[in-house]
Amino acid sequence: MLPKRSDFPADFQFGVATSSYQIEGHSFGGAGPTHWDTFAATPGNVVRAENGAVACDHYHRWEEDLDLIANAGFDIYRFSTSWARVMPEGRGPVNREGLDFYDRLVDGMLERGLKPALTLYHWELPAPLADKGGWRNRDIASWFADFTQVIADRLGDRIWSAAPINEPWCVSWLSHFLGHHAPGLRDIRATAHAMHHVLLAHGKSTRVMRAHGMKNLGAVCNLEYPIPADDSPEAAAAADLYDAYYNRFFVEGIFKGRYPEQVMEAFAPHMPHNWEDDFALIGEKLDWLGLNYYTCKRIAPTEGPWPAHHEVDGPLPKTAMGWEIYPEGLYQFLTRLSREYTGDLPLYVTENGMAAPDVVEDGKVEDPHRIAYYSEHLAAVQRAIAEGTPVKGYIGWSLMDNYEWALGYEKRFGLVHVDFDSLQRTPKASYLAWKDALGSRG
Repeated sequence: MLPKRSDFPADFQFGVATSSYQIEGHSFGGAGPTHWDTFAATPGNVVRAENGAVACDHYHRWEEDLDLIANAGFDIYRFSTSWARVMPEGRGPVNREGLDFYDRLVDGMLERGLKPALTLYHWELPAPLADKGGWRNRDIASWFADFTQVIADRLGDRIWSAAPINEPWCVSWLSHFLGHHAPGLRDIRATAHAMHHVLLAHGKSTRVMRAHGMKNLGAVCNLEYPIPADDSPEAAAAADLYDAYYNRFFVEGIFKGRYPEQVMEAFAPHMPHNWEDDFALIGEKLDWLGLNYYTCKRIAPTEGPWPAHHEVDGPLPKTAMGWEIYPEGLYQFLTRLSREYTGDLPLYVTENGMAAPDVVEDGKVEDPHRIAYYSEHLAAVQRAIAEGTPVKGYIGWSLMDNYEWALGYEKRFGLVHVDFDSLQRTPKASYLAWKDALGSRG
């Protein structure tokens, strides 16, 4: 059973999240090609070479989907805009059909009493910009600022909150060092540039929105709790390095105007020219910080080049992603962020959820494991709040099963089951549990 709305402070808000490429159907509405389309079309990159061409067809079914959110009693809908849908070349001409779609979507949220929480970028870079180097190219910060201006001009007067970029670590390290996401590189210099430029773009975008008069601006970082694989000093050092490049790099860049020394020991020869001069822009004032949290990782040292460590299997129950279920990590991050970086700044859990092999039986989807996952993580939030941490909201991932990037359509995170052949939506038991816990809004 989930805790009730009344178990949280009166101003605490609940929401659910999606992202554009994962649900909309990128073959609709004049959207341009993205680097995800080319990445998925390359054999070996994505399960069954699946892509987001149709996804959940949210582009045509958005009213039904917004009804699902509203009927469950959620306050917030965290959604993202597709850069390539709005500006198919990434620069220059605007696709009015794409911009009109988001205009209708935001109005639809407001009509249903939902607060629109905008993320400008959730990984679908326009292919023409990828051809120009993408996140390796410093100019991307200006290109992104131009895209931000287009969105701000059209939607800015109706947006409840906005963040420029979802999960900088995934945009940069996962995609340029590990090669698991588009553009699929394994290059330390490309990674150093991308990690810096994603923060530079965040700062420029924030400045554009602030100048436009938009309020309630934040950042969304994904954090993963590192645990040393054993009691040795070497394992502790390996876990600390993992923490430095995964967790601290981005929050220290934004809130401290610096990067962790453990990372710069390797990155220094590869950083962009005069990178130190960019922290004033990277550190643009924020109104909140969002945390995406899913799991912990157990880190062991290994021989070989930097970062010279690897992940080892842990003993806790795991989701369908193979991720350990570790609610303690969410509590630790919330209290640590407030203590070391953000102080009184409001914190939001902007993503949290689990994948499971859900199936429809007799018109129902029973997912007690997901209800337990949410309940345990909400308890971690309550614990942080009780100790004075200014957590103001919790947003679950995800509204519906969707395109899970390099894993195609195999992993189901949704509160709503999607049949990817018929596209029929079936609310799961977890959706009904949320509906019961939240009651009517306001």
